[in-house]
Formats: sequence, C-alpha cells, structure tokens
Amino acid sequence: MAGCAARAPRAPRRASALATFLLGASVLALPLLTRAGLQGRTGLALYVAGLNALLLLLYRPPRYQIAIRACFLGFVFGCGVLLSFSQSSWNHFGWYMCSLSLFHYSEYLVTAVNNPKSLSLDSFLLNHSLEYTVAALSSWIEFTLENIFWPELKQITWLSATGLLMVVFGECLRKAAMFTAGSNFNHVVQNEKSETHTLVTRGVYAWFRHPSYVGWFYWSIGTQVMLCNPICGVSYALTVWRFFRDRTEEEEISLIHFFGEEYLEYKKRVPTGLPFIKGVKVEL
Repeated sequence: MAGCAARAPRAPRRASALATFLLGASVLALPLLTRAGLQGRTGLALYVAGLNALLLLLYRPPRYQIAIRACFLGFVFGCGVLLSFSQSSWNHFGWYMCSLSLFHYSEYLVTAVNNPKSLSLDSFLLNHSLEYTVAALSSWIEFTLENIFWPELKQITWLSATGLLMVVFGECLRKAAMFTAGSNFNHVVQNEKSETHTLVTRGVYAWFRHPSYVGWFYWSIGTQVMLCNPICGVSYALTVWRFFRDRTEEEEISLIHFFGEEYLEYKKRVPTGLPFIKGVKVEL
C-alpha cells in the first residue's frame, strides 16, 4: 500500500503535516471573527477558502496532498473543540470529532517519526476501507436521527465520559505499540520478512501479542459509547471483533513463518489481548 502513493522527502513531510494540522486547527479563532461582526457561515466559508488558497501557494504535489489532509484533520479537531464547549446536545459529538481527527493524524505522524520508510498518504488511514467509511457514516446518521427524536439519549454524560476513557486508553495503547515496535510496525500485514524485521516482545508486547489491535478495538467501540449510539455500539463491537479475529490469524501465519519456534513460544506465554480471540491454531 505504501509504495503506491507518491513520496516527498521524509522530514519535510513530517513538518508539513504538523504545520498544516495546526493551521487547520486555527478555526478555533473563528468565534473572534463573528464577534467582530462577520456572520458565522460567511466567516467559515471565507476561512476555508483562505486556507485552501494558502496551501496551494505554499505547497506543490506531493506535499500539497499531505498538507490538505493534515489541514483537514486539524480543521475537524478545531471544530470538535468548539462544538465540545457549545451549549447544545451536540457537544459529545465534538468529543468524537476531536478523537477521530487525532487518531488519523497521529497515525501519520507516528509513522513519520517511527518508520519513515513506510510512510505514504495511506498512513493517515483516511482511505482504510469501504467498510470503515460505511461504519463511520452509519454512526453519524444514527447520532443525528437519535439527537433529533430523542435528544435526552445523547446527554448521558457518564456514559459519554466512559466512552471517552475507552478512546483515550485505546489511543494510548495503540501509539505505545507503534513506538515500541519501531520500524517493525507497518499498517499492512507483511508476507515477506525484511532484513531488519525482529520479533518484539518487550513493553506493551509483553502484555498482549497484538497491542495495536487491542487499542484500536477499544478505541472504535469507545467512540460509539461516547456518542451513546446503541445500534452502532453493538454492530461496531461485533464487526471489529470479527475483523481483528481474521486479521490476527492472517498476521500470525506470517509471524510463525518468519520466526518459527521463537514466535510459538511467545504465543504460548502472552495472550492476544482481544476478548475470546486466541489467534491462529497450530497443529502439532
């Protein structure tokens, strides 16, 4: 996947992504413009147009492609912060927007720092899969409809706070796994062992065999708990469980091929960390 996208020099890509994320997040200053007399929608339209014009002036492909994605995520984060402090039934959706944008941006940033050789536009995970996109859209639709017809359902603060804790836990665990694995971490399951590929069993990998999957599992379910989405909450739990069951088995076949007995011993000692998932079965 990484080799299919255009590449720019690694350090500039990382710097561009950080600068443009912060530039997008400057939407936090929009309330100041509205207080100055500029109408909200007009101010927002002018702000977005100005951002895009600035990016077009500052960056050329492929760095523009990086910049526009990072800026968009920063914009979503900033809007999420504004919504979080609004006096409306949408404030918990603001938490969700912040969580979602930080997840996708940090996937790119950590890869840029940790494993720049595999860095590409796909590292944002914005184009993860059709199923991922449909799931996200479904959760937005459910929240909107339930917020219209049953707004009190979206104001269960203790439940949303529980979801937020799940999201923070999952995000921290996944990023800890990425940093611990270093250049061994890749967003794509590898079928061929590279010369530098080693079996990582320290840190969070001493707790779980697949800590990045564990983190993403609880992060994804946590987003729906945060939104108080009962339908997507259940469907997300079932769908991501099945996804990581299959993904774990696929990855462990490769790992057994790469490391043989060393991985089998590690597999005996350390659980996957995912509920009711034991990984690939090995016939002795």
